[in-house]
Amino acid sequence: MNWRASCLWVCWLPLAAQAIEVDPGKDPVPSVMWAFYHKQILGDAPFVFDQRVKLLAPPFAEDARQVPLEIDARAFKGEVVKILAWAELNPLPQIVDFQPGEQVLPWLAIRIRIEQATPLRAAVLTRDGLWHVGSTLIDAAGGGCTAPSVVRTQPGWEEHIGEVLGGRYPRGEFSRLRMQVAHPMDNGMVSGIPEFFLNHAELRDDNGQLLASLELFPAVSENPNLAFDVEGAGQTRLLLRDNSGNQFDAAIP
Repeated sequence: MNWRASCLWVCWLPLAAQAIEVDPGKDPVPSVMWAFYHKQILGDAPFVFDQRVKLLAPPFAEDARQVPLEIDARAFKGEVVKILAWAELNPLPQIVDFQPGEQVLPWLAIRIRIEQATPLRAAVLTRDGLWHVGSTLIDAAGGGCTAPSVVRTQPGWEEHIGEVLGGRYPRGEFSRLRMQVAHPMDNGMVSGIPEFFLNHAELRDDNGQLLASLELFPAVSENPNLAFDVEGAGQTRLLLRDNSGNQFDAAIP
């Protein structure tokens, strides 16, 4: 081992030791799939189960194709690097990779598909390199991921792809942006219909500065509903792209 390799090995010792010493605590919703997703999505990185990461979802998914989910990591305001969310027993588990900037609070509301009863997870990466994992359970009759899109049954749906409805709702020191985007969000699990979904979104201010970015996955419901909390005033733009390369741009006054 040369001196440079020795130096790197010694320098990493404290970090490795710190990782080993992290006590993740007890899983609040024990799942046989947790170890798999810890490795697959979080790369076996240090984590703790943390009640400060709140996942709000109905106890039962009445419509498994449109399940409201709220991820609240405002307890870590100013420290959040990214937020990942997934449904452990979905055939397509990943939901979103959300990276809020300084002017966007670490809070997100979204609607998702649920195939069956499953644990839901949201993992919040803070600046110290530790993942904070919030958990909840949701029951469902099933079939949300394999049901055909309702959007495709509507005449002329193709003409409205990418249209955005929504507005800004002031709440004191911040504004809540609520938006719905017209898109079938096809996940490739319905026979004869290939994947066709929004996979990237950005919030920008009226100067073009990036406020937040999201990677979206096919577990997101058709005609996606998104909500963000943004500090400051002024027009906000929502930029969207789907996996076919279509791009959309909407202004939120």
